[in-house]
Amino acid sequence: MTRDTVEKAVKRGAGGDDGKPMDELTYEGYGPGGCAILVECMTDNKNRTVAEVRHAFTKAGSELATSGSVAYLFEKKGQIIFSSEVDEDTLMEQALETGAEDIINHEDGSFEVLTAAEDFMTVKEALEAKGLKAEDAEVAMLPATHAELDVDTAVKVLRLIDRLEDLDDTQNVYSNANIPAQAYEQL
Repeated sequence: MTRDTVEKAVKRGAGGDDGKPMDELTYEGYGPGGCAILVECMTDNKNRTVAEVRHAFTKAGSELATSGSVAYLFEKKGQIIFSSEVDEDTLMEQALETGAEDIINHEDGSFEVLTAAEDFMTVKEALEAKGLKAEDAEVAMLPATHAELDVDTAVKVLRLIDRLEDLDDTQNVYSNANIPAQAYEQL
């Protein structure tokens, strides 16, 4: 790689290309097993980004879809994750008082508080003010339905997601794939 190419990449990564506007783009596609995948990107070169995303899908035996093909399967929600050490009754009481939509108790004992995207910061800050510290919190595109996959197909989906996340312009990758635990062990 030439020195100029490296310097351009560093400058772009640091936001130093002041003359070029950055575009937010969302690409939609179908992964292995027919699972839906959303890829959120921020780029100064749409042609380069779509080519990279298309190449990642093609290499996985998958394809890009037209706009709106899979987006309707996802909903923008606030997601706040708490460890199993949090008292369930306290969390439920406080979360419902602050405007949370739902509280999910996972098999491992952790809790997931879901909010409307607009209410995310209000609920998060109110829970923190009550002494409840979240392990993770973000506004994400959550799937309304899940695609059940066998282990071999799930491994292919995980590899595609990794490939998409490794692209320079990718911000987030969302999928509705229900990945079996055994698939992570095979990576």
